Amino acid sequence: MPESLAKSSLYQSLIEPQEKTQALGERAKSLFIGLPKELAETENRICLTPDAVSVLVRNGHEVVVEKGAGEASHFSDQEYSEAGASIAYSPDKVFEANIILKVNPPTEQELALCKPGSTIFSAVQFTNQKRAYFEGLVNKKMTAVAFESLQDKVGNFPIVRAMSEIAGSMSILIASEYLSGGQGTLLGGLDGIPPTSVVIIGAGTVGEFAARTAIGLGADIKVFDMHLYRLQRLRYTLGQHIYTSIIDSQNLAGALRNADVVVAGLRAEKGFSPMVVTEEMVKQMKENAVVVDVAIDQGGCVETSELTTHRRPTFTKHGVIHYAVPNIASRVGKTASQSLSNIFTPIFLKMGRLGGVDEMILSNQWFLKGVYAFKGNITHQHIARKFDLRHRDLRLLLAARI
Repeated sequence: MPESLAKSSLYQSLIEPQEKTQALGERAKSLFIGLPKELAETENRICLTPDAVSVLVRNGHEVVVEKGAGEASHFSDQEYSEAGASIAYSPDKVFEANIILKVNPPTEQELALCKPGSTIFSAVQFTNQKRAYFEGLVNKKMTAVAFESLQDKVGNFPIVRAMSEIAGSMSILIASEYLSGGQGTLLGGLDGIPPTSVVIIGAGTVGEFAARTAIGLGADIKVFDMHLYRLQRLRYTLGQHIYTSIIDSQNLAGALRNADVVVAGLRAEKGFSPMVVTEEMVKQMKENAVVVDVAIDQGGCVETSELTTHRRPTFTKHGVIHYAVPNIASRVGKTASQSLSNIFTPIFLKMGRLGGVDEMILSNQWFLKGVYAFKGNITHQHIARKFDLRHRDLRLLLAARI
């Protein structure tokens, strides 16, 4: 090519408008988010605080909150209104939103109010759910994201971890309350008095925060788990030497006999927590010792545990006080709500910048893993098999959309 022509072509390319592929993130979109009031009497959490609503509204999003939805978390309708949210006086108005954000999975009545093609963010509680719920999602061609499965960029489960941190810390404070009432014993240690003995079963997030709280109070702790690497990681995280042991009947039974408090928080395997504390072990425990079975929502780790509620949180069996409330984090509704809000606010801000729910799923592998239904298709293989529903691979659905 002659030099003069090359220069001319270069000049034209500089002065003439050029085609440019628009990035997905440039298609900002206003979100319409609904926060209904939780129907369960013992549920005290809400997923967005007034401060979070204010941030979202300032970024061009619309939020509607059902009247009284934040009261159990100690957030008033006035606070939400001043933050820029609309206050709905009936659930019908809330479920007109394109995105529904709530803690518990929607009931049949709530699902009937949802708009076809809308998106629901909530816990799913897979082990307790019924086929009719998933059929409702399919019939309304809805997209659904599970709190339990939602991951972050580094592969952690932020909502599960946040609630587990609260449950772990609260388990020791709850045990302290019932220990003082039952044995008349102060949980911890004082000069000249032997420290309280606390057995923690499970070295995950619940175990870690239970251990931190118990150590802070001066208790003597023993931690058991089924996997050595978890015990090693816990000791490293705590930064001090503690008693740790792999679970076996002899060591665990001996520790339980001398325990004042037992916190059971083993991770679920295949949907249910392993039952490692037998009824015979419980019979050998101290009179008025306290068991807090944090894993009760997945079956529990203690054979004598029975599901309890915040209204009636304990029962006594074989002389041992059992606390087996499944949603411990709800006991501190304001703190739990603030924690949830810290997770969801940046997610929705990013979702708005990307252009909506579909683009968020398409652009982020970590977010995709929380999706179990997409536009009426069940995309979670375990759910499809359990309830005999048709399974569609989410990646193939997204590829077809592209």
